[in-house]
Amino acid sequence: MMMMTGLLGCSCQNQTTLKLPSIPTFSSLPFLFKNSTFSFHKSSLPRPIKALSSAILQTATPKAPQDQGVKLQWKATVDFKWIKDNKEAVAANLRNRNSDADLDLVLHLYDEMLTLQKEVERVRGERNAVANKMKGKLDPSERQRLIEEGKTLKEGLAAFEDDLVELNNRLQLEAQCIPNMTHPDVPIGGEDCSTIRKMVGSSPNFSFPVKDHLQLGKELDLFDFDSAAEVSGSKFYYLKNEAVLLEMALINWTLSEVMKRGFTPLTTPEIVRSSVVEKCGFQPRGNNTQIYSIDDSDQCLIGTAEIPVGGLHMDSILSDSFLPLKYAAFSHCFRTEAGAAGTATRGLYRVHQFSKVEMFIFCRPEESEHHHQELIKIEEDLFSSLGLHFKTLDMASADLGAPAYRKFDVEAWMPGLERFGEISSASNCTDYQSRRLGIRYRPASEAQVTSGKKSKGNLAPPQFVHTLNATACAVPRMIICLVENYQQEDGSVLIPEPLRPFMGGLSVISRKSL
Repeated sequence: MMMMTGLLGCSCQNQTTLKLPSIPTFSSLPFLFKNSTFSFHKSSLPRPIKALSSAILQTATPKAPQDQGVKLQWKATVDFKWIKDNKEAVAANLRNRNSDADLDLVLHLYDEMLTLQKEVERVRGERNAVANKMKGKLDPSERQRLIEEGKTLKEGLAAFEDDLVELNNRLQLEAQCIPNMTHPDVPIGGEDCSTIRKMVGSSPNFSFPVKDHLQLGKELDLFDFDSAAEVSGSKFYYLKNEAVLLEMALINWTLSEVMKRGFTPLTTPEIVRSSVVEKCGFQPRGNNTQIYSIDDSDQCLIGTAEIPVGGLHMDSILSDSFLPLKYAAFSHCFRTEAGAAGTATRGLYRVHQFSKVEMFIFCRPEESEHHHQELIKIEEDLFSSLGLHFKTLDMASADLGAPAYRKFDVEAWMPGLERFGEISSASNCTDYQSRRLGIRYRPASEAQVTSGKKSKGNLAPPQFVHTLNATACAVPRMIICLVENYQQEDGSVLIPEPLRPFMGGLSVISRKSL
């Protein structure tokens, strides 16, 4: 999962009926998306990279003047009538999330579209009526008059249809900024309003001065930030010696643990189309975008494996018997970390490139809350088995990314920072992403089960799946936790028992002999 302000990952719309004030999951919300069509082509080698802005931002944050053409990379069919009928509930959700989506503009554009649609239908009807009259026997003057009238109506209809396309595009761009609804138990407010769900373990008691991971890494020859800064720039790093083994051990141990719980391992593309980034709900905000784009292309570097895994079943109807689908994806992740500064971001805590294992689930709508609890339980079990002191938070409404219906964060104690630092999060995105990505499943209907036959008449209509994502292991911050919490008075660092078999039996990282 991807967070716009952090190393880890999590972070917009569509239709079934909802009776407020029932729990407003997106499966019960009336946003309905059509599948988008993509033309895939073989990519050339990546070109120079820059922070996502310009054209991509125009799509993510639509502010085009009315007299300019608006081009869409993809379209969604939104139930604007439901939004209009439930304006107060949607407006309250926008306020609670501190969203800058312009609901009044969306509804204004929607009303304009309805008016223009009626005009298009009226002119189209008149044109058809003229065409029908010309099928009969007419004197030449009357036929000529109808030809001229038909030509005028045709030209007028074409102009109206062009205006309707432009208006629809503007409405789409604005509506795509509307975030998911919010779980009723989510605390309302900013990050400070987040509540603690669980506190695990206790901070270690050291009888010697505590060192941070930067000092320990220097003394144990584990990291090289200076050379990386010369080669790549700030917030890059080399891992060396046992730190390399530790990264590999964390990845392999994590994959082995989640595979025991039914997750299928994946490696993913690390370059994706910008439209897929947007469909997953990552809409860059101004100049502080966390996404890197590739110059002169429609592609981006991924900030989290959530994006390519989310797109894995794009524009498809899954078999009900295959659900839930559980994936554990290893990838490198890339973040601009725009706006990040201060001592809390030093070293490995906030970097531009890192390795991560991400869990992702596609499931039936009625099962997503169960799987959300499953994901946070897996995270807690993993971190407990490594002996970490951590707390699990139920994140407040204003700290939720656009796709998240509810999000749990895990923060672990980092002795060198003398505070808790985020190491993981788990989000239930309900059907927010699947409606944008066009991922549905077909429930087994009662008629089909009874007859045992498949026919068009007894097939249940397809429904949108729910998607969930959670960080199993974000390597740099896990290294911080392990190095700082397991430091010894002699300057060495112990390796937690579960990781030792994945490090060739190594139990301690010691100073190198001269």
